[in-house]
Amino acid sequence: MTQSNRLSFHETDEADSPIATYVFSEHGSKGSQGRVDVMTPLISSWSTKPLVATLSDIFLPSGFPQSTGSPSLKATGDVQLYSSIIRRYQIFDSLQAFCSSIAGLLSSRAVLQGVGVGNADASPTSALLLHILQDSSGRVATILFAHRVGTALEPECKTYRLAADIFNDIAMILDCLSPMVPAGVMRVSILSTAGVLRALCGVAGGSSKASLSAHFSRWGNLAELNAKDSSQETVISLLGMLVGSVVVSHITGFKTTWAALLILLAAHLSLNYAAVRSVQMTSLNRQRANIVFSALLSKETLGHIHDSPEDNAQWTFPTPAQVAQQERIFPRDGALEWSAPQRQYLGTAEIGVSLSAFFNASRASSFQTPIPMIRLHEVFAEEQYILFLFPRSNGGPAKTTWHASILLRKGCSVRAQLKAWMHALLAARVLSEGDTENVLQVIEQTLGFLNVGARCERYLAALATEGWVLDIGALETRSGRRIAAE
Repeated sequence: MTQSNRLSFHETDEADSPIATYVFSEHGSKGSQGRVDVMTPLISSWSTKPLVATLSDIFLPSGFPQSTGSPSLKATGDVQLYSSIIRRYQIFDSLQAFCSSIAGLLSSRAVLQGVGVGNADASPTSALLLHILQDSSGRVATILFAHRVGTALEPECKTYRLAADIFNDIAMILDCLSPMVPAGVMRVSILSTAGVLRALCGVAGGSSKASLSAHFSRWGNLAELNAKDSSQETVISLLGMLVGSVVVSHITGFKTTWAALLILLAAHLSLNYAAVRSVQMTSLNRQRANIVFSALLSKETLGHIHDSPEDNAQWTFPTPAQVAQQERIFPRDGALEWSAPQRQYLGTAEIGVSLSAFFNASRASSFQTPIPMIRLHEVFAEEQYILFLFPRSNGGPAKTTWHASILLRKGCSVRAQLKAWMHALLAARVLSEGDTENVLQVIEQTLGFLNVGARCERYLAALATEGWVLDIGALETRSGRRIAAE
């Protein structure tokens, strides 16, 4: 076997710590298939490194300590319009907090009834043990939830801001249901579930709100913005407690309590939804990238991807305000959607995947793969990423969808990640309309289209002039991997 038909990929995490080395050996004459051998660093059975790595992954930010620092906060656009957006968000946010405060008093009363307040037979010890169980389950849920979705909280801050209040409202409903459940395992389970949901609300709400505050901060005044926001919440909570004390004293019946609770929770979620919808994010996460790139590439099909770059005046530039009107609060996770002129689901995409996920392989130390890695390495030799698409059958008469896996090289920039997502979206669109057998050929053609006349770079430069911030990485919602080939 010669040196030309073997390729090594060294995989690291975002902090440049080695994960494994994958050696691809070509079998076919055209590189259509080959064998992959996996070599992992030798670790003593007595070593504490795996435990330390696991604990670091759970308790520290992805890529720590390189990922922490003082990023510059940028925002563009008309100051008056930007201020009106902030005011609209704060009004809705204050009103929803007001409704939540009153509803919280109703649920707190129900919890007190559930643990035996007013019941001479109730034991203080049982009430204390129930509180300890609720608190413990909530703390464990906090750790697991932060570990599972911590990386996605900033890119999808609008989603998790609304999800936090949904968790909180469900917890209130469970609290109010608890007195109607017989004492014992069922009541303990309901109250513990409410405690878990309230803990999830704390993680999702606090983290996503911090990300929104960073978005609103324009003069490096993030600390002051958070302090003043806390002052607003204090005033709203005081007003809510005053009004709530009147509501609680006058609403005591079963039906009236539930009617008031459901009305308050409906108002709470509606106002929160309006608050989140009013926010115009300027970073490109997966959903916003789909919308923006679809508008830019709406005229591009397989028939003319070799055309020379058109004049900038012919391009369509959706602004953050226009995209905010189109984006969903709860989008499909990792979806590739073509949004112009109407939504078309093309498949899914993952960016910054590990090599084992790219090869769709188990933990085996050696396996076969049909992916032409040597040819892909040649095609993407000048790029900071490697892309390949796999067909996904829906098991019905519907059209075949595609799954795009994107490997990122060491030092991959945010703009290179945006280019990789744009490439995956365009390739999936072309494959959905044309020949599904020549995947590699389509990948090459679409890459050539994005590179001719530095078309992709011109696209991104034009988007920056429309108010989009392209230096914030918002495409990776999981801890990513990086590779280096030789």
